[in-house]
Amino acid sequence: MFDLQGKVALITGGSRGIGRAIAMRLAENGMDLVVNYVRHKRDARETADAAEKFGVRCLLLKANVAKNEDVQKMFETIGKEFGTLDVLVSNAASGVLKPAMELTERHWNWAMDINARALLTLVQNALPLMNPGSRVMAVSSLGATRAIENYTTVGASKAALESLVRHLAVELGPRGIRVNTISAGAVDTDALKKFPNREEILSTALARTPLGRLTTPEDVADLALFLCSDFATMIQGQVITVDGGYAIRG
Repeated sequence: MFDLQGKVALITGGSRGIGRAIAMRLAENGMDLVVNYVRHKRDARETADAAEKFGVRCLLLKANVAKNEDVQKMFETIGKEFGTLDVLVSNAASGVLKPAMELTERHWNWAMDINARALLTLVQNALPLMNPGSRVMAVSSLGATRAIENYTTVGASKAALESLVRHLAVELGPRGIRVNTISAGAVDTDALKKFPNREEILSTALARTPLGRLTTPEDVADLALFLCSDFATMIQGQVITVDGGYAIRG
């Protein structure tokens, strides 16, 4: 049902958490990988080693997706090594967790560059390697549409990301390229450990999730796999939420 043999995917921020889970799910189904990372080289190597056990190729590329020159060099390497790109998963994210009144211009620009503008740079560089049927996925969060304590810059940047996806979907649709957003609920990853109220976030999410458990990275990866498949050919420009129903509780 999900035979992705011979296809190539780039996952930014693919060494840990949701990015790693997506990489593993695609590798399980035969897709060769490019795993992008910035700081966590050991984690990236472990991800590559795990992926290659499925018989696929996994190329590790260090690049800061907020820097145009890094992105350009990354795609030059992808072009030389694979010559094509079938799936782009924009997952790398960062941001400062502070009250709005404590934010600086640097905090704002940092989050916007990595979480939103990077998608545009990635797509611009990926397009020459993409054919009709290729997929672009951006990983967002519920903070794009609701206020979360200390989440101002990240939430605003995720909202910008979702808007960018809609515009890209319109522009790239005639080329046969599908572009969508995956919005994840409260997922217990290393990123969430930076929240001072992490335990409160998780306990509240668990209590308010109709399906009775927290979302896992693997749940998000399952949705990414579906969006790579022929079952998703008419899904375009959408924000698809995977959270066990948490968001519908208001």
